[in-house]
Amino acid sequence: MSNIVALVGRPNVGKSTLFNRLTKRRQAIVDPTAGVTRDRHYGKSDWNGVEFSVIDTGGYVAGSGDIFEQQIRDQVEIALEEASVVLFLVDTIEGVSPLDREVIELLRKSTKPFFLVANKADNSKLISESSVFYELGVDAVYPVSSINGGGTGELLDALVAVLEKTSEDVPEEDLPRFAVVGRPNVGKSSLINTLLGTGRTIVTDIPGTTRDTIYSRYNRYGFDFYLVDTAGLRKKGKVRENIEFYSVMRSVRAIELSDVCLLMVDATMPFESQDLSIFSLAARNNKGIIILVNKWDLMRNKDHTTALRYEEHIRERIAPFTDIPIVFISVLNKQRVFKAMEAAVEVFHNRQQKISTSRLNQVLLPIIENRPPPSTKGKYIKIKYVTQLPTHYPSFAFFCNLPQYIKEPYMRFLENQIRANWNFSGVPVKIYLRKK
Repeated sequence: MSNIVALVGRPNVGKSTLFNRLTKRRQAIVDPTAGVTRDRHYGKSDWNGVEFSVIDTGGYVAGSGDIFEQQIRDQVEIALEEASVVLFLVDTIEGVSPLDREVIELLRKSTKPFFLVANKADNSKLISESSVFYELGVDAVYPVSSINGGGTGELLDALVAVLEKTSEDVPEEDLPRFAVVGRPNVGKSSLINTLLGTGRTIVTDIPGTTRDTIYSRYNRYGFDFYLVDTAGLRKKGKVRENIEFYSVMRSVRAIELSDVCLLMVDATMPFESQDLSIFSLAARNNKGIIILVNKWDLMRNKDHTTALRYEEHIRERIAPFTDIPIVFISVLNKQRVFKAMEAAVEVFHNRQQKISTSRLNQVLLPIIENRPPPSTKGKYIKIKYVTQLPTHYPSFAFFCNLPQYIKEPYMRFLENQIRANWNFSGVPVKIYLRKK
């Protein structure tokens, strides 16, 4: 299940601060100047075992007051259409503004659940004053202090109670779902049309033509899975139109709902930061990944080392997670397209792979004994056994006496040993240390 929670509200009400609080990291820039958040930020959060995604819709506004108000309305309308739940932030210190009244009318007309969050309620006096927002006709006001976390527990309790009841419009068949992702105009829709042999999706030279997420079933040549065509993801600085923000939200949803992401890149361009951002988004969600280098037919002055050098460039950019299949294709000439699908199916099976505890210990414990974790503060670390956890992606728990002293380099060593003995190509592997 993919739950998306959108934060909306006027600039400088604390959306970025709450975003950082919910995602437990300082990704969004926080500044007292109104409108500092010029981009939309995406993060993961969970509460009481319920996972959800958080979208900070941004507060940047340029121009006149009319443009200001229209942008807020557009922001709310997009959130209402694409998000599972909307958190409407208001400023407890400033009180009720005319724009707050307009936004609450938009929220009330929708059937989408929303919560009115009175932010900056940093003390008991301000918490009491937050009751003024009941005049907007809401059933509940949630006073919070994003800066110190006060009141967020009550808000999250109510939020996850709603999220647990939501569902996604996804295919009913229990088949693999492959999301075709990448920047605009790299050939995502052309790939799907080539595989299906139909004009299922619109193809133009205009970046960002695909606005929706489209499921298409592929059932031939012994394969049976869903292809998911997503809207192109642009560089953050280019996400200007509201319709592009709409597309970004759908792309995030498609990645979260997929099993394997087919990241398409343009061979005529270097592996850019936006390609890396999409790769990181898929890896952060523990999805299988393969990289398809499209338009290989347009590469000039190729020799026997060109593909190797391009592949080396990609692996340098995506390090340390380099165990990723890279397939060079030409959708236009139908070169290696089916090889790409075979690689995607293999990655899907790698992600489903389960290894018995006895086999894990039989193989890994002798390796660990020969190269144990380095001692810390004169204390020796003993890893006693390992088991695979019952998650939807490969994750392994190593039980030891002093897990807090095992550092990141040794965790990478453990992951590399797992990859050396079992085929997890294209799949993120998570390592957890537990006290025994």
